[in-house]
Amino acid sequence: MTALPRTRTAPAARPGDLAPTTYRNPVLDADWSDPDAVRVGDDYYLTASSFGRAPGLPILHSRDLVNWRIIGHALERLEPEQAFTVPRHDCGVWAPAIRHHAGRFWIFWGDPDHGIYQVNAEDVRGPWSRPHLLKAGRGLIDPCPLWDDDGRAWLVHAWAKSRSGVKNRLTGHRMSPDGRELLDAGRTVVDGDALPGWFTLEGPKLYRHDGWYWILAPAGGVETGWQGAFRSRDLFGPYEERVVLAQGRTDVNGPHQGAWVRAADGGDWFLHFQQRGPYGRVVHLQPMRWDGDGWPVIGDGGEPVAVHTRPVPAHPAERPVSPATDDDFPGGRFGLQWSWTANPGPGWTVAHSGDGLRPVCRRSPDVHDLRRLPNVLVQRLPGRPCTAEVELRLDGAEPGARAGLAVLGDAFAWIGLERDADGAVHLVHRFAESAAEHERDAAHSRPAPQGRARLRVAVLPGARCHFSAHLPGETGFRPSGLPFAATPWRWVGAQLGLFAAAPEGGGPAGTAEFTRFRIT
Repeated sequence: MTALPRTRTAPAARPGDLAPTTYRNPVLDADWSDPDAVRVGDDYYLTASSFGRAPGLPILHSRDLVNWRIIGHALERLEPEQAFTVPRHDCGVWAPAIRHHAGRFWIFWGDPDHGIYQVNAEDVRGPWSRPHLLKAGRGLIDPCPLWDDDGRAWLVHAWAKSRSGVKNRLTGHRMSPDGRELLDAGRTVVDGDALPGWFTLEGPKLYRHDGWYWILAPAGGVETGWQGAFRSRDLFGPYEERVVLAQGRTDVNGPHQGAWVRAADGGDWFLHFQQRGPYGRVVHLQPMRWDGDGWPVIGDGGEPVAVHTRPVPAHPAERPVSPATDDDFPGGRFGLQWSWTANPGPGWTVAHSGDGLRPVCRRSPDVHDLRRLPNVLVQRLPGRPCTAEVELRLDGAEPGARAGLAVLGDAFAWIGLERDADGAVHLVHRFAESAAEHERDAAHSRPAPQGRARLRVAVLPGARCHFSAHLPGETGFRPSGLPFAATPWRWVGAQLGLFAAAPEGGGPAGTAEFTRFRIT
């Protein structure tokens, strides 16, 4: 691998800081995994992996590459639908690519168990087409299309060894211009095993620049890897390679897998992720330039920057913008920041005319394991210390009906309300470790008058979570149980969740109501 020059590390800072001329990384301080982005006019659009959550393929919008809002989803339900009626947290939508061609937006992604899909839309806010299976097979991941100047279309993708036995290899195809079929059997365009020091080559993004075909692809794994660049005069190679971004002396581990975006003024930028354990993969923005030999140089001489001049100067009155987190649930509907942990079924929530989410206490044999419940509504855990709070009323009348606020990962913990066999409602706090099949009590229960509670979890540095609750008649929040260390799934960061459930049985089990969800 090519050695990179060393530069000093800039101090860490909060995301979303806004100054007229500078920004701070990460620009998206939460689990927006495997980001890809495209510019259309003066607007930038970003999508990211959503794995087994529905709706999936979030769409974010920005005018400056620094401040982002979530504006929709491109995938209402996961395909094939029957495979995602139960949670499959690390499966589903892996590493999408978003492009704009012929007046339409296109998103391609790989499902490691089913194949390569695409959707497209004239308006980025939808409606999007139904998913089209472009290439069926196991282990097909990280696809990226390219429409060439001469009308030809191409596709490259990587491989997941866990499903196919193949890794460290990029495959190229001719593709029909309508994105509906591949025109050949595919050929290896880059074999990472033939490159000394390269391993886990994946995540290719395909571009055309300065007479070259470019593949920007990460290697080395999400924790400690680097960003590679490959170029060739022919799509099928041979390719030259170079390392163009690595951690160096900074604290940004494994900086790679993202998107090259050319701004309206001709400046070049690169969005990539950093793996941060329970917080998932947070997104950084790097300046990018081209050296005298025509190779990209990302960051400060090939190392990530923490502070840099903004792509677009800010107006003095402009305030920082980030994806929404708070929700009043107007009309019983939840905001774009939320997704279910599987394809939702009919009647999971009750619509009404006021504020508040009213989930049904859905009966399940897995009521004691949130990891197995499909009807957990989740959003990303912020990458910085925060407090999440929500008000809850439990209306479910059946013994065992429950609802609560959770921190969900390979281990989980939740605090909420549960109805006892005698009809009384109690505040309960439970957790399960990664290897545990069922939850257990984290603290003693106590009566919850009127079946109401205000629930809170404070997430401290290191994702250590402190739960507390405020019940009617009490003067303030009372701590509950010991601190809980949030954990990620294999590829997904920990999530904040809301749920309502009940044990197996006959007949309806009632509902709960969540109001005023806030993150501060």
